[in-house]
Amino acid sequence: MKQPRIVVMAGSRRREALSRRVADACALAVRNAGAEVELIDLDDYPAPLYDGDLEAASGLPESIVRLQQRLHASDGLLVVNPEYNGSITPLLKNTLDWCSRPNPADRARSGGAVYAGRAAAVVGSSPGALGGMRVLFHVRDILGYLGMHVIPQQLAVAKSGEAVGEDARLRDAAQQDMLDKLAAALVDSARRLRS
Repeated sequence: MKQPRIVVMAGSRRREALSRRVADACALAVRNAGAEVELIDLDDYPAPLYDGDLEAASGLPESIVRLQQRLHASDGLLVVNPEYNGSITPLLKNTLDWCSRPNPADRARSGGAVYAGRAAAVVGSSPGALGGMRVLFHVRDILGYLGMHVIPQQLAVAKSGEAVGEDARLRDAAQQDMLDKLAAALVDSARRLRS
């Protein structure tokens, strides 16, 4: 089988978001595990707050159509999640919700088809000691409801502001080892699911 293609994205679009730095480390680990990686910046895919009336009046935002196509072309997804009050960021939830909507002009690459049957992994990031542990369960549930196969491995990166070195690897060797194993499991799952 060809090299699996994995989308990596952070659930925040702040310029200095810690989750973006952790996403860089995740992208490197997934690439080293044998996948082609597309690192997605949600700032490039702006969308209004999901509203069924807005969708009925205007259809899907063009940015969401582009993101749906990228997700559909992938074999898996790794999401790096900052924790907002113990849960998922509004940006990430809104993005996942919009992408789950069918596009009448391209049903094959929209709605549930962008998620179903693909591998997924979750990583948390936080400046605190828990590393975003609480958000992981929420995101796992959402991705599972969307039809993704969420691998059991997960990682919470504590003190994320200091966690990533200049080489885009986690400074803590034990955490880097966990990330490498997560990346290998994700790539293997994506390869098996798409074969």
